[in-house]
Amino acid sequence: MADLMTNVGGITSPNPFWLASAPPTNSGYQVQRAFEAGWGGAVWKTLGDPIINTTSRFAAVSYNGQRVAGFNNIELITDRPLEVNLKEIYETKKRFPDHAIIASLMMEPKRERWHELVKRVEQVGVDGLELNFGCPHGMAERGMGSASGQVPELVEKQTYWVKEVATTPVIVKLTPNITDITATAEAAVRGGADSISLINTINSLAGVDIHTWNTIPNVDGKGAHGGYCGPAVKPIALNMVAECARNENVNVPISGIGGISNWQDAVEFMLMGASGVQVCTQAMHHGFRIVEDMIEGLNLYLDEKGLSSVSELTGQSVKKYSNWGDLNLNHQIVAEINNDVCINCNKCHIACEDTAHQCIDMLNDEDGNPILRVREEECVGCNLCSIVCPVDGAINMVEKLNDRPPMSWNERERVIQSLTVSKSS
Repeated sequence: MADLMTNVGGITSPNPFWLASAPPTNSGYQVQRAFEAGWGGAVWKTLGDPIINTTSRFAAVSYNGQRVAGFNNIELITDRPLEVNLKEIYETKKRFPDHAIIASLMMEPKRERWHELVKRVEQVGVDGLELNFGCPHGMAERGMGSASGQVPELVEKQTYWVKEVATTPVIVKLTPNITDITATAEAAVRGGADSISLINTINSLAGVDIHTWNTIPNVDGKGAHGGYCGPAVKPIALNMVAECARNENVNVPISGIGGISNWQDAVEFMLMGASGVQVCTQAMHHGFRIVEDMIEGLNLYLDEKGLSSVSELTGQSVKKYSNWGDLNLNHQIVAEINNDVCINCNKCHIACEDTAHQCIDMLNDEDGNPILRVREEECVGCNLCSIVCPVDGAINMVEKLNDRPPMSWNERERVIQSLTVSKSS
């Protein structure tokens, strides 16, 4: 069995599965239940000056029969006194010394306030700190959360302030509500961050009740933007993790967050550069015991791949993540329909005819049976037909060999420039 132990910027845990800072880590009771279930670590619900939360505060987006495809919340940081949280952190760490406890912190951008909070929290034995520069609602209106996280100078400055007094590793949690997340990631590194975590939630409105015209959720008839998470945000999170992982100026470990629902998702995040992952929505949907399947599935996967440690996964796919201009324009794939499996629903034909490249014909075979056939010479390999097809194996995308050498857009432009220069001289 492979070694699942991870090290994220100096914080070790028995496996890569942490609970993210959120309602599931609101109390010692919950975190202890999570550790009993098998979670390797937990980021305690964000500590700071306690607030008053609203009711209601959660909403979900369900799609095509899947419950909680996306999740929205307008909940803020802890509404419990700091002393109570610190007492429970101390008791939990004493009971589970080998599990990672990271304290999520949020404070107004004042150096002395950060120093005071860090010193108090570290006294109870946390394994690390996570600076919450990502919360997009409520706290942002007070100059904290994403209000700080969207400004690289503030990210760098506040990280530096924390590092002045911190004796444990410091993770900086980044907001996705920004044009280029690598700008704030680089700022965190300049400030001395030991690692970064991403993504925090995305600005969102879950919906509007078309009967009452109230927003979802609403508080006494009024609503506000909240944070979006859950399976729906995974592609956005995966891209941002990859962008940071391939940036040479972001040379610190990454804790991946965003839509992780199973061990396969965790593997994807680690292949794209994460050293470990954090989970929230899936635990809220199905409970803490989901980690059992995550651990078992990851163990079996590593054995199948012949890997002795989960750390061997980290970053293996980063080198395959490039810019569009570096892609081989001479590579060609085409759709191939297996009429022995095809059920003739014609979804591929409709999709191709109406919205793609009109290269799938509806024909009859020699016995008069309806069949679908791709005109390969006109197929551009867009994948749409295979995406909409409801039957596995009915449509395959196959590589079409040609004798053209690899050529990217950037290479093409360099050749054109070279020819232009030589011709002008």
